[in-house]
Amino acid sequence: MLTTPSGKPRARAIGIPFEGEPGALNAITDVAGVEVGYQTLIQGAGPLVVGEGPVRTGVTAILPRGRAGADKGVFAAMFSLNGNGELTGSHWAREVGRCDGPITITNTHSCGTARDATIKWLVKRFGMADIQWALPVAGETYDGWLSDINGFHVTDADVFAALDSARGGPIEEGSVGGGTGMICYGFKGGSGTASRRVAFAGEAYVVGAFVQANFGLREQLVIAGVPAGLTLKDWSPDARGGDEAGSVIAVLATDAPLLPYQLERLARRVSLGIGRAGATSGHGSGDIFLAVSTANTEALDAGREALIRAAYVPDEALGPFFAATIQTIDEAVLNALTANETMVGVNDRVIHAMPHDEVRRLLGLA
Repeated sequence: MLTTPSGKPRARAIGIPFEGEPGALNAITDVAGVEVGYQTLIQGAGPLVVGEGPVRTGVTAILPRGRAGADKGVFAAMFSLNGNGELTGSHWAREVGRCDGPITITNTHSCGTARDATIKWLVKRFGMADIQWALPVAGETYDGWLSDINGFHVTDADVFAALDSARGGPIEEGSVGGGTGMICYGFKGGSGTASRRVAFAGEAYVVGAFVQANFGLREQLVIAGVPAGLTLKDWSPDARGGDEAGSVIAVLATDAPLLPYQLERLARRVSLGIGRAGATSGHGSGDIFLAVSTANTEALDAGREALIRAAYVPDEALGPFFAATIQTIDEAVLNALTANETMVGVNDRVIHAMPHDEVRRLLGLA
């Protein structure tokens, strides 16, 4: 729980305190059946040559029912805090309260490739007879400050690799998958995850979050209530400058039986989790969130000729799930920042990793 599979420290490892009780892995994969896969593309160095690189990008695949159940649906809902971004399939998820198939996240100019390749992967895996119609969910954030985004380096094969590598268990974080070239609060951002346990009616449930974090200005950063970004504003300052123009895609998963309108309520609370670290969701930011429940499998697979019954948590009991959402998102963002390394991208641009020792000193931990 304190390090990623490759040994990178997570936020708790450097002493950042958090509320709530995490799951065994403190990851979205604590939700039984959820699998995550990556394809990371890091190639070349030096001046930008469009079509050749340097390349700092990739694809993340999240499969709510794993690869074995990748053709199955889940109850789902989405919320857009600021809409300068893309999440394919979201209109249908809002219309019918479900989404089907894998969820992918990549860079802005490869979002269509990820969507289309996901359909090809489903057809190849499950056959034409079973996949006659698909609107998979694919999200994006912009990595063009560090990567040759107009080189269109993400291919169908890369999407297939991310999907085929999806597994449960501990998840790598930082500059991996779709998060490879991302920047968060002026530090190296990317992929992050966390989870919380929630008890209700004698049952133990999990709320897990995954973020592709590419948002926020350095001076906005708040860690455990401490305005760290103001002090760190001039520490190897963010060379980009300008207004907040990044984005964040968040995927929230739970095994609790929640109906689509309840999942939308959770998805809205992702905004409060993002805001805990100080971001204001600027005009140019694409902040789009998806929440899914892996429960009620029978209801989702039921036929058309009978009434469908689904269990759900009473609305009055959702408070702990709201709190878990906010806590997991906040920690997932800080995990993306902590489990990271300085990256040099196109034209030798440098984005520094968040300095652990400085953060510890500001939090009174050093």
